[in-house]
Amino acid sequence: MTNLGMPFFLGGEWRGSLSPSGVLEIRNPFDNSLIGSVAQAAESDITVAVERATTGFEKTRRLQSHERYEILAFIAARIAERKEEFAELLTSEIGKPISAARTEVTRSVLTYQLAAEEARRIGGEVVPLDLNTAGQNKYGIVRRFPIGIVLAIAPFNFPLNLVAHKVAPAIASGNAFILKPSSSAPIISLKLAEIIEASGYPLEAFSVLPCSSRLAESLVQDARIAMLSFTGSPGVGWSLKAKAGKKKVLLELGGNAGVIVDRSANIEEAVRKNILGSFVYSGQVCIKVQRIYVHADVFDEYVARFVEGAKKLKTGDPHDPATIVGPVITSEAATRILESIEEARLHNATILAGGGHVGAVIEPTVLINVSRTSRVFCTEIFGPVVTLHEFSSIEEAVAGINDSPFGLQAGIFSNEYKNILYAYDNLQVGAVIVNDNPTFRVDNMPYGGVKDSGFGREGIRYAIEEMTEPKMLAMGM
Repeated sequence: MTNLGMPFFLGGEWRGSLSPSGVLEIRNPFDNSLIGSVAQAAESDITVAVERATTGFEKTRRLQSHERYEILAFIAARIAERKEEFAELLTSEIGKPISAARTEVTRSVLTYQLAAEEARRIGGEVVPLDLNTAGQNKYGIVRRFPIGIVLAIAPFNFPLNLVAHKVAPAIASGNAFILKPSSSAPIISLKLAEIIEASGYPLEAFSVLPCSSRLAESLVQDARIAMLSFTGSPGVGWSLKAKAGKKKVLLELGGNAGVIVDRSANIEEAVRKNILGSFVYSGQVCIKVQRIYVHADVFDEYVARFVEGAKKLKTGDPHDPATIVGPVITSEAATRILESIEEARLHNATILAGGGHVGAVIEPTVLINVSRTSRVFCTEIFGPVVTLHEFSSIEEAVAGINDSPFGLQAGIFSNEYKNILYAYDNLQVGAVIVNDNPTFRVDNMPYGGVKDSGFGREGIRYAIEEMTEPKMLAMGM
């Protein structure tokens, strides 16, 4: 029987499906056109992937620093050469506007370049042991060692760069890995597998396996997996952590990012940046701006400028270079977002802009007078919706942002250092961004959150620390 669907990569070989039921159709979120069909891994494939990764790890852990550097530099260079191909695929597969798609490809190149450099910098330290007579004439060395097989589970919204934040540090630190891409965006990961296959990385050491959630969960529970690195929804992430047993876990989960605009801020700059931070890629970014707290002295001016700017944003076809707001990932996601907007309206919120939709393209929506119990306030909306709130003191604004189960990143627009420092000291988040959006991220930053937003940190050097263990050597002289 002929194999069906685009094949997946399984520890050195490409495999298709023998049954139509094992094939996943990938459709363009904008017009529902068929992009391609992808074979899904079966339970027997999962078993083989772990067995081969176990064998492959014996090779990856012995790779020299210069070899890991060369592998990662090769991957970066090949992605750069295929930039437009990858960008077009991002736009077709997940509906990301082409300008944002090109930015993601550029960032992913940098992520692999950073990992290549970090592969040459994984060092250690000398530990003095002669602190008492027992340690006389002894010295200690600490080095970091790879931990084994990393299971990487990636989301749909950045299916190239967020995959890079798992795969690149795994390679840099000498680990094997199994990648489970999002079911909404597997094709781009399979294109990446083609590049890794040609890079010189041991072939048994990695697999890219589109598969069901049930099979992914079985991998999480497999004792041979050393670490789970998961990016996705909080409910799924914390559930997987509970099932992960004794393995290391790194979770990058949801957000409900807040921004403070105090009276000393440059209002024009704050509005311009906040509009993009609220609506870029239809708000399908875990650090997108969702709640904006504006000082009472400038609130009316800010609101008028913000609403005017939101209404001017280009929406529609993501292949149009001028488009900022394209479709959300599925019609189900669109329904959820629209229902949340309507719920807020029924609880006396006022819609200042947007609220409508054409198919899966939702208009940039601006709300005020939002109830704290509304979903658009207290959950991650993951759509082109933002709420505006008035405050009178920095303490009130910080308390408002902290009034959330999430704590990924926050922003503050201010030219008063005491307000900036107060926000930094008191905001319950993983990062505070000054005079820019919480959406700001450079790929060498430590990235992650507190509370329901996650566990551990990504960012290449920090992820390498998560994917390695220190080992002590004590020697006598």
